[in-house]
Amino acid sequence: MERNGLASGGTGRLNNIVRAFRYRNYRLFFSGQSISLIGTWTQQVAVSWLVYRLTGSTLLLGTVSFCNLIPLFFLAPFAGVVADRWNRKRLLILTQALSMIQALVLAALVLSSTVRSWHIVALSLFIGTVNAFDVPIRQAFVSEMVERKEDLGNAIALNSAMFNSARFIGPSVAGILISTLGEGVCFLVNGISYVAVIIALAAIRVSPREHKYAKAPVLRELREGISYVYNFKPILSILLLLAVFSLAAGPYIVLMPVYAKDILHGEAHTFGFLMSATGIGALCSTIYLASRKNVHGLVRKIPLATATCGLAITAVALSRNFTFSMICLFFMGFGMLTQIASSNTIIQTIVDEDKRGRVMSLFAVALMGMMPFGSLLAGAVAEKIGVPDTLLMGAGVCFLGAVAFAVKLPRLTELLRPVLAGLETCGTKQPGIER
Repeated sequence: MERNGLASGGTGRLNNIVRAFRYRNYRLFFSGQSISLIGTWTQQVAVSWLVYRLTGSTLLLGTVSFCNLIPLFFLAPFAGVVADRWNRKRLLILTQALSMIQALVLAALVLSSTVRSWHIVALSLFIGTVNAFDVPIRQAFVSEMVERKEDLGNAIALNSAMFNSARFIGPSVAGILISTLGEGVCFLVNGISYVAVIIALAAIRVSPREHKYAKAPVLRELREGISYVYNFKPILSILLLLAVFSLAAGPYIVLMPVYAKDILHGEAHTFGFLMSATGIGALCSTIYLASRKNVHGLVRKIPLATATCGLAITAVALSRNFTFSMICLFFMGFGMLTQIASSNTIIQTIVDEDKRGRVMSLFAVALMGMMPFGSLLAGAVAEKIGVPDTLLMGAGVCFLGAVAFAVKLPRLTELLRPVLAGLETCGTKQPGIER
């Protein structure tokens, strides 16, 4: 009896962790994205290694990252209006097809030995423009695949688990492929991987969304979204901390090739293992977040996770040992994912449905739009003072952001309490979704 009870309890906890899989559309989305994201992370690691191998410049590493992300800063708010107006599924199929083309072009250039640094910069700018529309549309599309709002946080956590499983697998694959076959094969693998997500998206069936209001001019709808966020203090505070966090902590990935090669005196596989350690930590965070039944108390995890990430970055900056660096990056990945996914879950739970696309576009700007400035700044600063001191500066900013948010926490908790209570009272089922 006791053994059966334990088995039943274990099964119940597992079902709770993966409860978003009860929806057919989400299962399709998850399977296709899982394959595609492994290719994406394989390419991301290969691009960084290729740039540093060709040029030896941390400034160019920062420049490539800047070009990859800067379009999102300017275009994502308009993409949010697009996400609220048009069919998100069709838009995602288009963005994934364009991403596949970019990867195949890059593969052709590298495999033919004709690639130049300006090719990488131009293609990074192109994929950055595509991602400026893809990211907010994909974030908003999650609510169309999950029928009940109480399962939305679980779906977001599982998305993060998918992303970070790919972050673990992709760099490992990249390290092996770069060492044996070269960077070009990594880009080819990524291009082929997009076939899976395009097929999955084509198989998803969602009912047309209802538009309660007539379509206003784009700029007016954009202003409405910004005004909504500005006047909703919990969302505004979360986005501001996320922007500071992304500016200070996000650029670590740009410096990791230099850290692996010059500080730890490693090769491509060293870089791959370091990135994988971050991914494992993030994956552990997603399991923890997916097991939560609701968002109550989740806002308190945000400053704690930010401070954890800052502490881990500090340890990495001071470390000269490969094993210790991997342990530190594990905790960094745990803190980073907890911060980002908690912010995402709270915002997606409390946002008004008719403004979801615009708000998630501002989330994308805060999360990814600030990274190019941080990457460019980190690359330039690292040229002057070195990678360790640059990482220490970023860690200090993380600590300051965590303290500032913690001071506001009692007021934010008070503002969120009636909103969450209202959601429970009014019901949580989302209309227009097929299982």
